[in-house]
Amino acid sequence: MNPYDLIPLTRPDLQAPPLNRGSMISRPWSGFWNGFLQSLRALLHPPRRNRAEAPLQAWETAATLRRRALGAGILFSSVLAGWSQWPQNLQGLGALLGWTQWTLFVLLFAWVSAGFLTAVLGFWVQLHPDPHALAVPSSHADLPLDPGARTALIMPICHEQVRSVFAGLRATCESLAATRDTTLFDVFVLSDSSDPAILAEEQAAWRELHDQLGHRLNLFYRVRARRGRKKAGNVADFCRRWGKDYRYMVVLDADSVMTGSALTTLVGLMERNPSAGIIQTLPRSVGLDTVHARSQQFAGRVTGQLFTAGMQYWQLGESHYWGHNAILRIAPFMRHCGLALLPGKGNLSGEILSHDFVEAALLRRAGYHTWIVPGLEGSYEQQPAHLLEELQRDRRWCQGNLKNFRLLWEPGFHAVHRAMLLTGVLAYASAPLWMAYILVSLSLTALNPHTPLLPTLWPVTLSMLFIPRLLALLALFKRGEQAKFGGTSTLLASAFTEATLSLLQAPLRMVAHTLFVLTALTGFRLEWKSPAREASTLAWRSTWQHYRGLFLIATGGLALASLRGPTLMVDLLPIALPWLLAAPLAIATSHSTRFLKMRGLSLLDIPEERRIPSVLRRAWHYAGLQPLPSGVSARFVRSGTGTQIALDRAQFLNLSR
Repeated sequence: MNPYDLIPLTRPDLQAPPLNRGSMISRPWSGFWNGFLQSLRALLHPPRRNRAEAPLQAWETAATLRRRALGAGILFSSVLAGWSQWPQNLQGLGALLGWTQWTLFVLLFAWVSAGFLTAVLGFWVQLHPDPHALAVPSSHADLPLDPGARTALIMPICHEQVRSVFAGLRATCESLAATRDTTLFDVFVLSDSSDPAILAEEQAAWRELHDQLGHRLNLFYRVRARRGRKKAGNVADFCRRWGKDYRYMVVLDADSVMTGSALTTLVGLMERNPSAGIIQTLPRSVGLDTVHARSQQFAGRVTGQLFTAGMQYWQLGESHYWGHNAILRIAPFMRHCGLALLPGKGNLSGEILSHDFVEAALLRRAGYHTWIVPGLEGSYEQQPAHLLEELQRDRRWCQGNLKNFRLLWEPGFHAVHRAMLLTGVLAYASAPLWMAYILVSLSLTALNPHTPLLPTLWPVTLSMLFIPRLLALLALFKRGEQAKFGGTSTLLASAFTEATLSLLQAPLRMVAHTLFVLTALTGFRLEWKSPAREASTLAWRSTWQHYRGLFLIATGGLALASLRGPTLMVDLLPIALPWLLAAPLAIATSHSTRFLKMRGLSLLDIPEERRIPSVLRRAWHYAGLQPLPSGVSARFVRSGTGTQIALDRAQFLNLSR
């Protein structure tokens, strides 16, 4: 069989809808410096507001005030911190190092302050509902839908684990088919796979899915023969072929699962808000049952939701788009979101990788808004099973975000979306800044043993990093939700476990992100691979080979520090100890947590594990999963493989990727 043919279905008319071609033009970018000069001219000579223009909406006025308050808070705290750390009595090389250290400290303190203040805002809004946020109705029945609001549910895939992908899609389609609005939706699987074996498996899975649900939903499968520009190109190809047939488009990742209620609610929200270009859900991630995955799951479900609420508080209708589990207004998307190549050569040119941030900025420039609806239930995704897989994903995101920096001054971009592009860069560029700060501090200590390695404000900085976790717990207690996490004692023990793992993994992420930034800037080639959708424990040999260099650096660093005395060694331990333990830590956290359940422990539990949503039960059942014995766990294991899959995993998903 030709792998590029549409699969033969029982009804030939369901192989694909008739083509209804439209255009999606990629307009050249202005360029960084040209855009900067144009933005500078617009700032110095702002255009007068046309009286005929619609007045600002209430949320826009509120957002402006909130952003000014946030900016003032960041500026004030950074100036205060910089003033307290002002270098004194330094000469020669010491003066150069001292001023470099001070500059790095102020930049990093501003970055930490931004996160801290966002968390404080999130704490407030979790206890006091925001009147300007996009309201989610208590029932999707409250949002009657226009029969003309046709919506395409698309899932771009490329070399995925087929069984898991189609199991989640089947559960989503069954949930959708149970709603009253089935006729509004068409479902598309858009494959970019090229491996004949994977294509054959996809097509067999598609036949089975169509046999089960083809009489209730329009289901389509397309293999793209010309695979340009990765996922963004796959989606653009769909838009050019069939986009004109639909008013909206819901984009799913290969690991996405959504309820029919969530999907119809998204359509209803778009109908009620004609200026909305994108409405983004906050997916609660379905992760693998490993120590690492469940720790990240717990952090996302507790602290991640706090940060998301804080960001939504000051972003409002100019929010993030994460590229999946979201609905888009397809006509303006086709008109304005064609992505041209970045000119030049090297890693920071060519295809735009982190397309989601750019698409949101383009839609906002065209006059449409982007909203996040954290309160919408029924949106799920998957997260990496272990640290090395997470870092592989981060490497791809890092290069994509660094590329987006070239668009920072693109004319017409809203200031909030410029800030998002910048924070996307800093999410990874902050790592080499931290590394540089540590190296400069060590150099100052080597020049003058009486110079402290850590700044006098380090307790304040550390507190600002951990207080958000306390605020998230306090918000849960205020809302009386601790029982959903297994009770007060279990919740506190889980929070302590997650914080400890985060503290141990932070130096490893710092080194990895530093290397990612350097390789992206130096032109090292990046391979784009689909992440694993099932867990596999890390092997000792390969993990040790990955981290042995870090082990040797930590050992040598501590040996040199010992020559200066025990004080410097103690100061270095918070960084050196995780480097020494990197390999065993990565391996240990890649193991399943099922042994904890067998001993009656419920560490890192989240509400979705204690009361499993039916759409997830179906997804894992179709993936060949079976429940563990009662009294052991509500989790599932794959028959005969020992692969453990957890029920849910919430994401703070690198909100700044």
